[in-house]
Amino acid sequence: MPPSFTVHRVGNESELVVVIENFAADPGALRDDAATRAFAARDDHYPGIKAPAPDTDVAAQPAVLRPIVRDVFGADAIRVLDVCYSIVTAAPDQLALAQRLPHFDGLEPGGLALMHYLVPGGCDGTSFYRHRATGFETIDHARSTPYFAQLNADMRSHGQPPRAYLNGNTQTFECIGHFEGHYNCALVYRGNILHSGAISAESPLSVDPRTGRLTITGFF
Repeated sequence: MPPSFTVHRVGNESELVVVIENFAADPGALRDDAATRAFAARDDHYPGIKAPAPDTDVAAQPAVLRPIVRDVFGADAIRVLDVCYSIVTAAPDQLALAQRLPHFDGLEPGGLALMHYLVPGGCDGTSFYRHRATGFETIDHARSTPYFAQLNADMRSHGQPPRAYLNGNTQTFECIGHFEGHYNCALVYRGNILHSGAISAESPLSVDPRTGRLTITGFF
């Protein structure tokens, strides 16, 4: 089936999340390619391992991505900055503090992120969050200083989050949207929205691309 997409809005800030079904023409070929790659941890707070992925997973989809980038997000062109395979592998009790909180990919509102799910049985997907104390759902240059100041105050009041993957509401954050990680589905959203992988206690943490939580992440 050809790709198709739906546009959603989440939260009080009505941030856009685009869900693309049947994103890649041959997702099995991507899984086969991932199995040949050398995965390693990166120093970027990701709770797992990554490997280079062909940027064709993003660049070769102009028919579906161009109207999304242009008409939904108002960008002029698709400029691929980084594309990689990713597998979540960290045990919950090994998670650093930053890995137990929602994150954002950058402070520029024009930056876009793509998450392409490649687990045949599907996976837990991605959730989006509001910081309760500030009401922030996106973080830009003006918000970053007050956001982190209040986040530190929250942890002094409530303590650090438990050593577990974030999955739903907490004292500090409210979940404002959740999207399941269906096989060969992709999400596109602004990189400055607070979000987190929704990793359940039952999620496999295998390092093998054929059995683990394999995704492709792209930034453009």
